[in-house]
Order: sequence, then structure tokens, then C-alpha cells
Amino acid sequence: MNQDFQNVRRRFITQWGALGSQWGINRTMAMIHALLLVAERELSTDEVMEELNISRGNANTNLRDLIDWGLVQRMVRPGERREYFAAEKDVWKIFCMVARERKRRETEPAQKVLEACIRDTETDDSPEAREFRRELTALSDFVSLANTVMEKVAAAEQSRVLPRILKVL
Repeated sequence: MNQDFQNVRRRFITQWGALGSQWGINRTMAMIHALLLVAERELSTDEVMEELNISRGNANTNLRDLIDWGLVQRMVRPGERREYFAAEKDVWKIFCMVARERKRRETEPAQKVLEACIRDTETDDSPEAREFRRELTALSDFVSLANTVMEKVAAAEQSRVLPRILKVL
């Protein structure tokens, strides 16, 4: 690899990590994902550690999280004990997996909190409690709509129509 390409590749991996942390994803996890996303072949834990200058524990924890998200697959080469890792490269599938995981980790728990707060104030008929329920109900309706949209998007993983529609928008 020429030096200019190597620098651009490194910059992408670093910036993907920074973006990931802004989206609420561990920076190292995002960097490992970026590394595997642009890798020409599957990489071992040792290669990930060396490329990103991270510890084995950090690499293992984040690779496991990426596998849990469905963004990375563990690969075994015949005759080798070492494990290798490869990222899903289909951008639409990545988007669907992230939408599904964010829904599970973020919006579903938020919906439960909102519903519990509304339910726990139902017997309070004070003006403050009524206004509180009104605001939380509006927020709950929005989060419910967001959950429905994310559910539809994540379920459309095999769809060829929805990505085309989104391109038009």
C-alpha cells in the first residue's frame, strides 16, 4: 500500500471512531468496525490489536460487541486455531442492524420509562400531574412512532424497494 492511501485509510478509521462516539457507540468499537469494513480480507484479533494499537482485552470486548450487534462475523480457517473477523459490507444491512440494535437498546427502554411514569401518576389529578401526563403522552406517542418506523426499516432488510424510495427522498 502506498503511503498516501495508508494515511487516508487511517484517517477514515479514526474519524469513523470519532463519529461513532458522537452516536453513542464506543470509539474503539467504531474504529474496529471501520477497520474490518475496509479490510480486503478477514483479520485476526492480533491484526486488529496491531493496526489500532489496542490491548487484547479491548479488542476482544469490542469484537464481541460487534458480533452481538450482527455487524461482524467470526470466521474460522480450516486447520487454524486462530479466529478471524469480517464485517458485513452491505450498507443497507448495516443500517438495518444498527436500527434494530438502537431500537432495542434505546427507544424501547425509553418507551417503558415513559409508560411507567404516565401510569404512576394516573391517580394524581393535580394540574401539574395532568400537564406532566400530557407532555409524556405526546413524547410516548412520538417514541412509539419512532419504534414502529425502526421496526419496519429493520424488517425491510431484504427489501429492494425501500432503499430505492429512500434514495429519492
